[in-house]
Amino acid sequence: MPVSPHGGGASASRVFVLSKEGRPLMPCHPARARELLRKGRAVVARQIPFVIRLKDRARAESAVDGVQLRIDPGSKGTGLALTDEKPETDEHGGTITVRRGLISVELLHRGEQIRACMQQRAGYRRRRRAANCRYRAPRSRNRTVQAGWLPASLRHRVDTTFSLANRLGRYAPVTEIHMERAAFGTRPTSNGTLAGTDARAHLRIKWNNACAYCDITGVPLNIEHLTPRSRGGSSRISNLVLACVPCNKAKGTKPVETFLAHRPDRLARVLEQVEAPLHDAAAMNATCRQLWDALGAFGIPMQAWSARLTKTNRDAMQLGKTHTLDALSIGPLDHENGDAIVRFPGQVLVARATGRGSYARTTPDRYGFPRLRRARTKQHFGYVTGDLVRACVPTGKWAGTWTGRVSVRARGQHSPATPMGRFNVSHRNLELLQRGDGYGYSTRPESPASASRKSS
Repeated sequence: MPVSPHGGGASASRVFVLSKEGRPLMPCHPARARELLRKGRAVVARQIPFVIRLKDRARAESAVDGVQLRIDPGSKGTGLALTDEKPETDEHGGTITVRRGLISVELLHRGEQIRACMQQRAGYRRRRRAANCRYRAPRSRNRTVQAGWLPASLRHRVDTTFSLANRLGRYAPVTEIHMERAAFGTRPTSNGTLAGTDARAHLRIKWNNACAYCDITGVPLNIEHLTPRSRGGSSRISNLVLACVPCNKAKGTKPVETFLAHRPDRLARVLEQVEAPLHDAAAMNATCRQLWDALGAFGIPMQAWSARLTKTNRDAMQLGKTHTLDALSIGPLDHENGDAIVRFPGQVLVARATGRGSYARTTPDRYGFPRLRRARTKQHFGYVTGDLVRACVPTGKWAGTWTGRVSVRARGQHSPATPMGRFNVSHRNLELLQRGDGYGYSTRPESPASASRKSS
């Protein structure tokens, strides 16, 4: 009797399962995992992501079909989805392929934070060269760069995606990797610098030799950055305007949205000429190939697919535009034949990269001079900042049991983070659940028709 696929929709995210020797098995339904734990046939191997380990079954005794890992890289976030594909028979007797989403993970990068810290350090160095203190000559620019070198903010995107994919491969039997590879254009458009024309001449024509902020003419005009370079702005022609000296000084290092907050009409006119920044496109072009080469170290069959195919599948299934749903839609589906995505996880595990602390031995002041020394010991009373703990508070305002990531102090009064806020508790009332791994975890619901949460 032919079997027709079910209507699909959101379903419970599956639970990772390991054999008794620690090898990955097929993920199971949460209800099945609760039953195994209740009967004593399994134990909890990891809290986040939740992993159980069977006590009475080896991998050789289990049927393991394998799952596919689908990755949708992004500049600010990356979507990863574990899926399985099975052939089924439709009502006409034909064979179709149904794809089911088992687990979805959204990885949030901290590349912008790393970039801001690097810029701050560079600012400290520039100031020390210019200030009345020990002179430090700038280093020469003749240093060689190794093949495949990336800045720290971009290397972070590759390393964290590779690390999370490797972790999913330890908890699930991944047999294939599907990744979206797209090239993002960075050519200047009609708003870019014209060939044979310098920036000032182009801006004079564009702004009619008038100040962009007050329309004054016949006075000296400066080239002004809408988004200041100190706040990450570039020198692209779309980020430049002409401004008179008083307006230029009044704006200073303020963003244009702050400077013209009381003049919304003028702000709208100025922002009309701003193009989308190229930071995200450049980051994707620089890291996509590096990530592909890094994933090849797994020794698993890999396939690359275009963004157009992902969009076609997502539109055909009427799914929203998020990194996780894009990851679920990567790879070919014959929609004319009846192939479909019949299920996606209702809950997405959000892994935000938080780092493992700083290597700095001192805390600088606003000018870059050492203000105080930092403790060389990160572990206090058996806990490190970022550990997942359970706090059992016997009395007081915070009486009860709380679970969250902890910030440690040398005196032993640690501070767990909870949905209700932070509070101080003695290390004696804490129980370690999981060592910190450089990520902060949370969940969010996945809605197929939701507005886009995908920034880049």
